[in-house]
Formats: sequence, C-alpha cells, structure tokens
Amino acid sequence: MSTMIMAACWPLQGMSASQKAVLISLADQASDDGVCWPAVKSIALRTCLSERAVQDALAWLQAVGIVYREYRANTSTSYKITPSRYDPSKAPAARSRATKGRGADGAPPADGAPGADGAPPPAEGAPGGADGAPPEVQMAHPNHQLNRHRTVNEPLRPALPAAAGEGGAADREETELQAACRATWAAYSAAYETRYRAKPVRNAQVNTKVKQFVQRIGYDEAPGVAGWFVEFVHDSYVVRNCHGVGLLLTGAEGYRTQWATGSAMTTTKAHQVDQTQTNASAADEAMDILRARRAGKGD
Repeated sequence: MSTMIMAACWPLQGMSASQKAVLISLADQASDDGVCWPAVKSIALRTCLSERAVQDALAWLQAVGIVYREYRANTSTSYKITPSRYDPSKAPAARSRATKGRGADGAPPADGAPGADGAPPPAEGAPGGADGAPPEVQMAHPNHQLNRHRTVNEPLRPALPAAAGEGGAADREETELQAACRATWAAYSAAYETRYRAKPVRNAQVNTKVKQFVQRIGYDEAPGVAGWFVEFVHDSYVVRNCHGVGLLLTGAEGYRTQWATGSAMTTTKAHQVDQTQTNASAADEAMDILRARRAGKGD
C-alpha cells in the first residue's frame, strides 16, 4: 500500500493493459521501498488475468527495468519496483503464442499453407519444438525470461465461471477497505513525522494492525482518529512507546471517543477524574448520614 510507488506507476505509458494491471497490483502491495512478494496466483486473482498472462507481464516488466525479481529458495519470489528505471526501448519484440501458426482471422491455416509468421507448417511426424522435443513434453523454465523454447501449443487453463452475484460487491468492499487503510496510514505517518521527526516503521505486521483498526473504527473516521492519536495523546505510557500502532489498535474505541469529544485522556487527568469521583461519592455518603440524623431528631 505505497502511495508513492503507486503515484509513480500510474502515469507510465508504452505498455499493454495486462502489463499495467500487473504493475499496479504489485505497487498496491509494495512497501515505500517498492518491495513486495505476492504469489503469481494471487496477482492473477487480483487482476482477473491467467497465471500465464501474469508471467508474461512480469517478464516484460523485468525486461524494461521497472521490476526486479529475486528468486529465493523455499519461499516466495521477491519483487522490487523501480519506476525511475523504466526504459520502454528495452522491451522485447512482441511475440504471439495464441495466433502463431494461424491465419489472420485466428483460424488454423489450410494444409500446406504457411502460418502467420510466414513459415510452412511442420511436416507430419516432425518434432514440434525448436529443440526437437514434442510439444507435450516441453516445460517452461522457472525463470520465464530465460525460456526460449516454449511450445506455441501449450494450452491455457480455462477460467472458472463466476458464481451468480459473486465478485462485484466483494471487490468494491475490498477496494474501499484498501483506500481507507491507505488514508489512515497517511494520516498516522504524517502526524508521526511531525512529532518525532522520523518515519514510523512499516511492515506486514503493522499493515495488519492498520487494517484491523480501520475495520473496528470505520472507513470514514479511522484516518482522523489515527492522526489525532499521535498529535494529542500525551499519556506517559503511550509516549514512552512512541505512539505505536499496536497501542492505537488496543485502545481503538476509547481513542475514537476522545477524538469525537475533543478531550485527550492522560494519566494525570485519569487520576484526577478518579479522585473527583471518589470525593463526590464521599460527599454523597456524608449528606445521606446528615439527613438521616435530622430525620431522627424530628421524630
């Protein structure tokens, strides 16, 4: 949820819709340093693309310098997004797998007719791949960019039909939640930098707490409460812990009430309120005793 990375990626031109969708999906999940590690399947679900299309887009984004992929053993791939290094001139030549060997209308050529690339179709019984292996045994290298012998006949998995009414409302809800989380973090971070002259730490655990806070307080009020918490709460325990997000989440409802009423509660003020209530209770008890004595004398 990096607004800086997202803002730098949106204006970029010279790429296809699927490449832009994958880039924006990565930027939406990246930290302010541009680092994220989503699975290909997760990107495919978010962008409504096939996993193959996502792999193609990632390879293209890596070729033009905007994305760097680090393959890590026994864990997910890490992505580093650097919009400033985007160089469209490095884009690889466009290739078409779906229409290679087909006519202009997408239909397979007649027997003996050349394909879309001008080459005649392979003779019957001839090996299908450039490396001599039949199409059904050719496998893609884990690094998509290094694969130079991918068969053009490799089928795509069909998309699963969506259930009736599924997706639209859930997608809107998720989008609104993400926007609220970004606004809440922006308000919290701005107040934190003003108070402490340093940026707050942000990681996966912090993002989870911000999301939980937004869900507890509400999309509209969460940003205001988060910024107010850092600026106006001077409780000694909170100050000693530098207004951590965990403390904001722990006292979410109480801080929302203080924000709404414009009265921040401090340790000293809490003691004063307790003492005032104690004194009031003692005064009430004394008055009750005095009334009882007066009533007894009247009898």
